Amino acid sequence: MNTPRTPTLFDELLSRHAPHAPRALHPLHPLRSPNAPHAPRTTADAANTLREVMQQITLAGLWRGGFFAKAAFYGGTCLRLFHAAERFSEDMDFSLLAPDENFSLETYFDAITTEFKSLGRDVVISKKEKKRATNVESAFLKDDTSLYNLHFKSERKVKIKIEVDIRPPPGFSTEQKLSLQPFSFMTRCYTLPDLYAGKMHALLFRAWQKRVKGRDWWDWEWYVRKNVPLNLGHLGARICQFNPAHPIGNLTREKLLALLRERIRKTDIEAAKADVRPFIQNAESLEIWTKDYFRQLAEKIRFVE
Repeated sequence: MNTPRTPTLFDELLSRHAPHAPRALHPLHPLRSPNAPHAPRTTADAANTLREVMQQITLAGLWRGGFFAKAAFYGGTCLRLFHAAERFSEDMDFSLLAPDENFSLETYFDAITTEFKSLGRDVVISKKEKKRATNVESAFLKDDTSLYNLHFKSERKVKIKIEVDIRPPPGFSTEQKLSLQPFSFMTRCYTLPDLYAGKMHALLFRAWQKRVKGRDWWDWEWYVRKNVPLNLGHLGARICQFNPAHPIGNLTREKLLALLRERIRKTDIEAAKADVRPFIQNAESLEIWTKDYFRQLAEKIRFVE
């Protein structure tokens, strides 16, 4: 007969997202994360929720390790955790504040694993070996316990990819954003106009391979709906650094819209919907997605003055 496992602080964090947790808690209730998603309703929701708790703990470990003195958080997970975007996100993307060819993410592995250990969980972080030289330092963090099986009855392991751009393009700004889980601490993040620039760059130039990244399109729609202005200067810097073969020159509104219209023309919108559907809870919101919808959305982009 198996002895019941003693609940840990990690379990307590996770329970705040569990199906039995109250959904109507006041935003400042001590048992509710200010950015908590709705209670998991499907296997995909459960995996996304577990991953999100792991992301919060990872940020806490990086903060304790002093990481944010030299780096900032950006990308879809930053949008989710600090701006309450209603889409789960998988990876954690960071950028150094200034280029550093000698930077190693491994310096912070102990800080991350210690943070998980203090909450009763062990994780393994392994460095991803790259086949070619890039600006990005990568690692994979995965839960090394049976927690996912125990709570969600699944054989899959939840894995988080961590990436750090060690040669960041210039022209971005950062701000300190408060996190309350697993304790109160500050995370240095890109400001929204620069987060938007990074997302627009991904939407325009990401290599699709076999699958359109519908999550890029969902995030773009979020920025437009939230009336966030786009930092065209930082977007131009990203294009110049990451896509030197693209003759963009001085990026203007007209050039951007031409690039965007062409990307819309080539995109399989149904494939984009299929990609993002597991990461959102209101799939009905995708019904409006068509090429014409995105062409009209493009006309509503605001820009930093």
